Amino acid sequence: MELELKEIRMFDFEVRAEEGERGRSLTGRPIVYNERTDLGWYDEIIASGALAETDLRDVRFLVNHNTNMIPLARSRNNNANSTMQMSVDEQGMLIRVDLDTENNSDARSLYSAVERGDISGMSFMFSVAEDNWDNLDSDHPVREVRKISRVLEVSAVTFPAYEATSIQARGLTSALESAKTSLESEKARRQKIERKKKKIRILAEV
Repeated sequence: MELELKEIRMFDFEVRAEEGERGRSLTGRPIVYNERTDLGWYDEIIASGALAETDLRDVRFLVNHNTNMIPLARSRNNNANSTMQMSVDEQGMLIRVDLDTENNSDARSLYSAVERGDISGMSFMFSVAEDNWDNLDSDHPVREVRKISRVLEVSAVTFPAYEATSIQARGLTSALESAKTSLESEKARRQKIERKKKKIRILAEV
């Protein structure tokens, strides 16, 4: 059985607190296409259409990717009865989260923090189905994520950009390990192609 590598990305994308007919909710955009992001030793871009075939059948909404907490919302097949609604458009992914602020103290705390501007970022945990690397010979290659196979959860995050903090440490390590595996695989593939080309040239000269 092949191990599914999971990656986490945290961005300072706007999260808004709203109050309407369905009670208190949050809206935000956790995934944005064509935004170049410096992840330390490489840049990453999520290509347009990367979510076209993504598995979104069961996605939780958390805070700071804390899987030990009770989810504050959940999308099941993205149906109308789900407490989190997700939509994919030409810019990426937009979500709306209905919070039970009446019965859930964590939901009340999060709503207040977003309303006050104390929490301003969103993040998502995902796995990659297809990517492409450029400038592999440089000290700072570029990774284009072309297909996201699955989104497992979306979070509101305290620190939306990658920084040297305990909250980001696990996510950053996971992301780098996954990206490193992809990078090494791509380098090995290209080296194999170059060896074949060289062999063909040698045979052609004989």
